[in-house]
Amino acid sequence: MMKKTPLEKVRNIGIMAHIDAGKTTTTERILYYTGKVHRMGEVHEGSAIMDWMVQEQERGITITSAATMCLWKDNRINIIDTPGHVDFTVEVERSLRVLDGAVAIFCAVGGVEPQSETVWRQADKYCVPRIAYINKMDRTGANFLEVVNMIKERLGANAIPIQLPIGSENNFKGLIDLVNMVAYFYLDDLGEKIEKREIPEELKEQADEYHHAIIEAIAEQDDNFMHKYLEGEEVSVDEIKNVLRKATLNAVINPVLCGSSFKNKGVQKLLDAILDYLPSPIDMPPVEGLHPKTREVEIRKPNEKEPFSALAFKIMADPYVGNLTYFRVYSGQLDAGSYVLNSTRDEKERIGRILLMHANHREDCTEVGAGDIVAAVGLKTTRTGDTICDINNPVLLESMVFPEPVISVAIEPKTKADQEKLDISLEKLAKEDPTFRVRTDEETGQTIIAGMGELHLEVIVDRLLREFSVEANVGKPQVAYRETITKTVLDIDGKYIRQTGGRGQFGHVVINVEPNEPGKGNEFVDKITGGSVPKEFISAVDKGIKEALESGVLAGYPVVDVKIILHDGSYHPVDSSEIAFKIAGSMAFKSAAEKAKPILLEPLMSVEVIVPEEYMGDVIGDLNGRRGRIERIEPRAGSQIIKAFVPLGEMFGYATALRSKTQGRATYSMQFEHYNEVPSNIAKEIVSKIKGE
Repeated sequence: MMKKTPLEKVRNIGIMAHIDAGKTTTTERILYYTGKVHRMGEVHEGSAIMDWMVQEQERGITITSAATMCLWKDNRINIIDTPGHVDFTVEVERSLRVLDGAVAIFCAVGGVEPQSETVWRQADKYCVPRIAYINKMDRTGANFLEVVNMIKERLGANAIPIQLPIGSENNFKGLIDLVNMVAYFYLDDLGEKIEKREIPEELKEQADEYHHAIIEAIAEQDDNFMHKYLEGEEVSVDEIKNVLRKATLNAVINPVLCGSSFKNKGVQKLLDAILDYLPSPIDMPPVEGLHPKTREVEIRKPNEKEPFSALAFKIMADPYVGNLTYFRVYSGQLDAGSYVLNSTRDEKERIGRILLMHANHREDCTEVGAGDIVAAVGLKTTRTGDTICDINNPVLLESMVFPEPVISVAIEPKTKADQEKLDISLEKLAKEDPTFRVRTDEETGQTIIAGMGELHLEVIVDRLLREFSVEANVGKPQVAYRETITKTVLDIDGKYIRQTGGRGQFGHVVINVEPNEPGKGNEFVDKITGGSVPKEFISAVDKGIKEALESGVLAGYPVVDVKIILHDGSYHPVDSSEIAFKIAGSMAFKSAAEKAKPILLEPLMSVEVIVPEEYMGDVIGDLNGRRGRIERIEPRAGSQIIKAFVPLGEMFGYATALRSKTQGRATYSMQFEHYNEVPSNIAKEIVSKIKGE
């Protein structure tokens, strides 16, 4: 059982970056220096502690956010290592929701990569205070100040260096601390022997300039400090640190550090900066929620005397203990074995064991309090994004919103005997990952799985084999097309009448259907006056229309961005029923959709290709051939970056094509942008293929 750390000495942080910026390596070094690990794990050896799923160790990328805690100078740091691959963006999103601060890692050569922009914007959305760490200063082509400028220009961040490197590439020897105005030289490979010296003469002028830049940048944050600075008085190191901390917590400044985690340089200073500049739970504003019954605003302050409240941010199936529910405690205390209320689902849950998570082992604890990030065993109904709280003081915290999947494949077990096992395994995986969906195709009876990209589904199929011993065959990836309408149609009738002796069925509705704004979703508006459709049947009409929306008239794809207005109808005092009105609603919508000029929509992806100059022509020609629209081309460090929008349906197998066109020298990333209309000639092909014509 670990001893309680005062709240002001706790840091809940995430480590976020683009794939290959050195995120997991940095976490490994942090665990090594804080005494958690006695031998450092290397990602390229496949032994990193944080990458504990087999697929991660093979691929050398982090897929699920592993949570771990460590101690540094009597402070407790809870770290969530997040994936940098775009297919796993949801992992980043849910981690950011429960963190107080973050370290954004950038590669000193590659700078701001596409995924760094995505993650940075996600952190902006939750106003997460951040410090930036420019890693890989030992690599050929490393350029610290150029990356600082990229962070300013591409991310719109107020990036202020608080360190400068001494040398770079093979000659990276140490760093200058611009707050204390001293230099640190690394004398061995393990980063254990560090010598504090005066700043080398040739770097003094540059160091002075950047030291003053820090003071100027933070002066506006504090009147006393501003006054002293303008009067030309000396400001102490502690004063600079305090005001710099304040500016970072208010998310107006992002301090920038440098190092080479692989070569063990700069990691201890990064740990110091996490304590100095990132928030503790008590620096954060109290969380706001609603009372589940009265819907009144409820406030929960980050202390242990408040009623218990927490947010579940991840569910994982564990081979030894069953389901693990990771949660962040915002207020109050919780004992193992006690009961809590899941206010999202209005169900009581019993907390079995409470576990403190190291990346791949765990330690039992009997109680947890505000600011803790832990996992519990025994929660049966709780899902990602649910609130768990004190039974007598219920509160509902803001949940998380997850994107809809954009790609699906049919999956079947290699042997029929495994069908049930496959269904159970897929259900378990869907519980863990809110962007992974499983459904059965009603016409073919096939099991369809859907996710955020090819890699996402590959990892799922891989996990089926390794964790659940289910071998599966996977069909060709299918695009998640949608349908919508382009024309308003008025006064469309839907009438369902059945008369077969005895009591009949009667339902009659009149609707208007119009296009909604793109991305706004479907809307049902009840404008019935004078009781032409009785109140008790309105929800049945809505239900019928919702079911009809699931399968469009063009090719059976879900219909989106449509507004349906129910404004008239009629009923029979004896024969009318919910089922009759449900069918009438469904008939009315189908008939309206056929007249409203339906069109097919396809997911449009934002694609970035980093390509050496000599292959530019081939790559652009290939993108154009895939119906791509080139947005812009920018030079970067001996390569060109092509930004384009390409329909997802044209991107299958792109990785292989790109490798062969550029001899493996180009890389690309893509993420979902929005839905776009399919050109009519291609839409015709898709529709006739589906209808088997």
